[in-house]
Amino acid sequence: MSGLKVLSIASEIFPLIKTGGLADVAGALPLALAREGFTTRTLAPGYPGLLAKLDSTERVHSYNSLMGGPARVLAAKAGALDLFVLDAPHLFARPGGPYAGPDGADWPDNAIRFGAFCRVGADIAKGAVASFSPDILHAHDWQAGLAAAYLHYDGGPRPGTAITIHNLAFQGVFSSLLLEELGLPPEAMATEGVEYFGGIGFLKAGLYFSDRITTVSPTYAREIVTPEGGVALDGLLRSRGADLVGIRNGIDDDVWNPATDELLAQAFDATHLAQRPANKAALQKRFDLDIDGDAPLFGLVTRMTAQKGIDLLLECLPLLLAEGGQVALLGSGERALQDGFAAAALAHPGRVGCAFTYDESLAHLIQGGADFIVIPSRFEPCGLTQLCALRYGSTPIVARVGGLADTIIDANDAALAAQVATGVQFAPPDADQLAAALRRAIAIYRDPPAMERMRLNGMRSDVSWRIPARQFAGLYNELVNERAAFAGLA
Repeated sequence: MSGLKVLSIASEIFPLIKTGGLADVAGALPLALAREGFTTRTLAPGYPGLLAKLDSTERVHSYNSLMGGPARVLAAKAGALDLFVLDAPHLFARPGGPYAGPDGADWPDNAIRFGAFCRVGADIAKGAVASFSPDILHAHDWQAGLAAAYLHYDGGPRPGTAITIHNLAFQGVFSSLLLEELGLPPEAMATEGVEYFGGIGFLKAGLYFSDRITTVSPTYAREIVTPEGGVALDGLLRSRGADLVGIRNGIDDDVWNPATDELLAQAFDATHLAQRPANKAALQKRFDLDIDGDAPLFGLVTRMTAQKGIDLLLECLPLLLAEGGQVALLGSGERALQDGFAAAALAHPGRVGCAFTYDESLAHLIQGGADFIVIPSRFEPCGLTQLCALRYGSTPIVARVGGLADTIIDANDAALAAQVATGVQFAPPDADQLAAALRRAIAIYRDPPAMERMRLNGMRSDVSWRIPARQFAGLYNELVNERAAFAGLA
């Protein structure tokens, strides 16, 4: 069913504002859906940095008072993206990031900021903008979770609704005292409503009231219905099991294309692998590593947190260095982990290099120059880093969890014999198993024909949005048909 209209609600969207993979998905999925015949507009908050990057704007709706101040909805263009932007200075015109101030502490009014954001999403879904009447409302993560609740308590006709869980660990739980300020009725404060452990659960509300729940990989969909992986929402998710589906993420293969990537020292593709080593040399230079084409170079592009298992690699560094390896790390996060890698870089000059920040251009160079990308996550809903690594010929070494399990073919004996391996998996995610995976990777690296086959297998993998977009198209069509049947029975 082509010609359907989708309202996407996302608190960040690449390339306008990004803190993580949610932004990449919100920016790339609409473009992939367009090839399936869908029209998508994304509602995003009017952060100052985002407003400054818009190509054009037109006011299409106004609020005299939206949870504490006047606000406008702008229809906007930013490159190929069609947007609605909530221009609410009392909520979003402030320094810092989308969710926290310059000191790193969460904004104390985040419930109101994103409650208003959801309220506007629900209003657009009900026809507040005459020129865009969506057939589907697709919410992303807790920041958009209340939109489906507002539609439920408003009553009346509404589009089909879906919510995507990008990371179940972030749930958006706030004081129940905010119920009236958020414009929710008293009866919403119930288990069959927005109540969650005595507070208001934004993500819980989205999971309860949305017609469909998606998450970003099939394995993660299975993990989150277990007590171990469900972060206290497993019971609700099990009860919604018939409506829960895992659709793996993709990447924008125009943005992530080594053949045309101007952020690389040397473009290359699967038919011109001889050009790739120039990027390895450039990467070694950027990180003050010894210029050594024979040293296996392990890259990381990561948040430095316990979830990401960065402590496991720190524990395995002596082994990796003893085998002649080098490390180039890009990321920031927990102070103890940064301090540990900083000490390693100081103790092993030319072998360990660190950049404790995030730099999109440097991320591209790591993908294009490293021999391996290490992702030892304790859990990983999908992961985009390994998809970029496959595309760029940087072989992933991953924990067998979530989307990492779904997207990497382990270099076991059978896969190597069949010449289909794309990376190295290990389980469980502990230091001993990571050490074994590193040894296997280094053994393959020292067998150049085997290494090249594995690298080419990865580069020829389809990591784009083409297949996931078709799956979302099918889900949207199901929802539209269900709503039509419901309206016919009403």
